[in-house]
Amino acid sequence: MLSRLTCHILILFTVLLGSSCASVNIPKFYNRNQPILDSIEQIYKQAYQKRHFSIEFTDRPFERVSLELVTDSLTYIYEFWVGEERMQDSLRKYGFDSSVINDLVTRMRSVNCTWINNLDYYAEEKKQSMIYISLWPRAINSPFVNKKYYILTYFSQPQYFDSNGNLMAGRRLRRIRRINKEVFKRINERVCYTLSDRFR
Repeated sequence: MLSRLTCHILILFTVLLGSSCASVNIPKFYNRNQPILDSIEQIYKQAYQKRHFSIEFTDRPFERVSLELVTDSLTYIYEFWVGEERMQDSLRKYGFDSSVINDLVTRMRSVNCTWINNLDYYAEEKKQSMIYISLWPRAINSPFVNKKYYILTYFSQPQYFDSNGNLMAGRRLRRIRRINKEVFKRINERVCYTLSDRFR
């Protein structure tokens, strides 16, 4: 008969093993959180057209936020506590709408979105842009789990996919398109996802 200590060790081992296999089904996560994720994309897209910037959370509790603010001549990178008055002053100083940025920060925190930025790319010799969103879901908040980021890309126009749902480089479907060396899968005609060791 197993000793009580052995039983406790086996239970602990089972819990640790289960947490190490924790994962998130990104299409389901997207469908469950689509209104808030799509609103983040839309608000960011509209704000980015006026002034270029990106937002990154630098800690796991999503309490420290880094802003990359692009002006006509320079790019400034600041880190703040969420809601810090110094952040509001800096946004106003460089001509950013602080209410929009604060709204984005709040929405991003609500879905564990760790980074958002606009990326340019070329398709069929034409410059295009997409919005790149990194997620760090709490479902994998365990010391025994390798840090993984779930990446969503919002394209400004419908994309091409092969029969397996892989994002393709063009309508001829000859080559899989890689973004930051990652293969992306279809969620819908404009939104794709991947799992990555890097958030950007």
